[in-house]
Amino acid sequence: MRYLTYVSLVFTMLLWGGTFIAGRALAGNVSPAAAAFFRFAIATAALAVLVRLIDGRIIIPPRKLWFRLLFLGATGIFSYNVCFFTGLQHLEAGRASLIIALNPLAIVLGATLFLGESLSFKQVCGVAVSLTGAFLVITNGHPSMLFSGGFGVGELAIFGCVVSWAAYSIIGRTVLTVLSPLSAVFYSSLCGTLLLAPYALADSSMLNASSYSRLDWISLGFLGLFGTAVGFSLYYRAIQAIGASRASVFINLVPFFAIILSWLLLGESIGLTALSGGLLLLTGVTLTNRGAPAQAGRR
Repeated sequence: MRYLTYVSLVFTMLLWGGTFIAGRALAGNVSPAAAAFFRFAIATAALAVLVRLIDGRIIIPPRKLWFRLLFLGATGIFSYNVCFFTGLQHLEAGRASLIIALNPLAIVLGATLFLGESLSFKQVCGVAVSLTGAFLVITNGHPSMLFSGGFGVGELAIFGCVVSWAAYSIIGRTVLTVLSPLSAVFYSSLCGTLLLAPYALADSSMLNASSYSRLDWISLGFLGLFGTAVGFSLYYRAIQAIGASRASVFINLVPFFAIILSWLLLGESIGLTALSGGLLLLTGVTLTNRGAPAQAGRR
């Protein structure tokens, strides 16, 4: 049974690696606002069905929880995805995935700064290694680009994804004391979709949705159904089976799959320096996570 859980996790990381390819395929055809809205409109509908099937019922959150759910929608759905699709209009899918690999590190640092969690010596070493790798990836092996205008909209937008996801994850911990993980994702997705709606309606690309190509709709469908609804469902089922710490290790496979798929499907290549930086980054993230002190209630 555990073997099947591991297989499902690898498959989930393949799906999440594929989101970078789908997002890159939409670049230039569908605006970031419209892409984000359609992705989560599809995902929210699918998640409603999955919550009903897996959790048994859709519960209505208490009133005091809605502000936090709105915050989750604003960070993990609205700002993350606008930054995600904006970044992929300017950066290769493989390189973007390596920058987003900073997510676990950003969560650890955010928890240290805002929740008062302490860092072990091993975690401090992991942070240092990760930041070195991230510097190589972001600058693509050319540190002078930070001072010559080479650090552009794409890099800044993808870094915005990292900040958004850290905020989403930290606040999300308080929501999970009341809602199941899948219900929390469903309601944050619903809130994010509602926040995206006026932003998307103001964009001419959404009004021309009838002109989207078949590939555009396949990409949006993949992002909503498989990259979001199915991916999160499988991931949270794995957490229930083997625990969050073991399941989270598999997230390091996402950039690997993104790089392989971008090479196979988009013909992209990634420089040796950026790839080396990515390996450093992932090594540092692994050190940081393994060095976390044991805490009561952590799964």
